[in-house]
Amino acid sequence: EHAFQAAKTLDILERQEIAAAPAPGKAKRMGRKVQLREDWELVKTDVMRECLKSKFSHPVLKMQLLATKDATLIEGTTWHDRCWGICTCPECKGAGENRLGKLLMELREELR
Repeated sequence: EHAFQAAKTLDILERQEIAAAPAPGKAKRMGRKVQLREDWELVKTDVMRECLKSKFSHPVLKMQLLATKDATLIEGTTWHDRCWGICTCPECKGAGENRLGKLLMELREELR
């Protein structure tokens, strides 16, 4: 979370502050307040892909991802995140791109 949120800005000080956040939730809240880099919408999926590759290079996490075998991975949300997940709230009714789930399945295939 820290790396992804820090990548939203090109300001080095903001990046350092997010990296030093005491918890992922705090890093996420801080990421909502940064001056977004102009190309963020174009690069955010690639940034997430690289963050996931780094995260799942850890042997334990890699094994956990591989243990999902061929399961469809879904980032289920109730907070209207229809980009990274699928929102199951009554308003969204299961709408969403599930980019996070798709990236995880893509990475799982690469790791095999």
